[in-house]
Amino acid sequence: MAYGARLRVWGDYACFTRPEMKAERVTYDVMTPSAARGVLEAIYWKPQIRWVVERIHVLKPIRFTSLRRNEVGSKIPAGSVEQAMKAGSGRLGLYIEEDRQQRAAILLRDVEYLIQARFVNLDPAEHPQKHFEVFQRRAQKGQCFQQPYLGCREFSACFALHEGPAPPSPLESEKDLGWMLLDLEYARGMKPRFFRAMLRNGVVDVPAMDSPEVAA
Repeated sequence: MAYGARLRVWGDYACFTRPEMKAERVTYDVMTPSAARGVLEAIYWKPQIRWVVERIHVLKPIRFTSLRRNEVGSKIPAGSVEQAMKAGSGRLGLYIEEDRQQRAAILLRDVEYLIQARFVNLDPAEHPQKHFEVFQRRAQKGQCFQQPYLGCREFSACFALHEGPAPPSPLESEKDLGWMLLDLEYARGMKPRFFRAMLRNGVVDVPAMDSPEVAA
């Protein structure tokens, strides 16, 4: 049995980076399902459950803005970390002043979404009602394991549990958003899966991972 939840999230800025944009960050028009799952897991996650995002409601007009951001141009190689762990010492430092890069980013500003999701119970020995009540209580009190964010960690998200029907969206048209990242399929080596996202009257319906409309 699946238990559903509705969570309202909002923030000043958001960046749900399109994977085809490598040099400069360009955001999708709306929140991606994987980002929505990340917000839910930041509030409540257990290995006995799996969050499945079903629908994303856009509650504010889509507005873009540009920003130049400082980023680190490289990362510490995993092989160097492994060698340092075996040797007991090693040089693993990154000097930001020597490796800083400025990159332009196209962001979303003043965003608000309603995430409609459910969680699937993976452990028959666990009662799903317990997990559902814990999530409801944590969301009502504003509790989280880590601060949820909107695509990038510097764009923190506020959240609140939503009860009742979804509020109306200011968007009343239909728009093809192109191929959007659905999520990573961890069972097959963390392969990305995409779907053709359609924004209809401010709502994006998210297909299941095993749906025929989902492509690699």
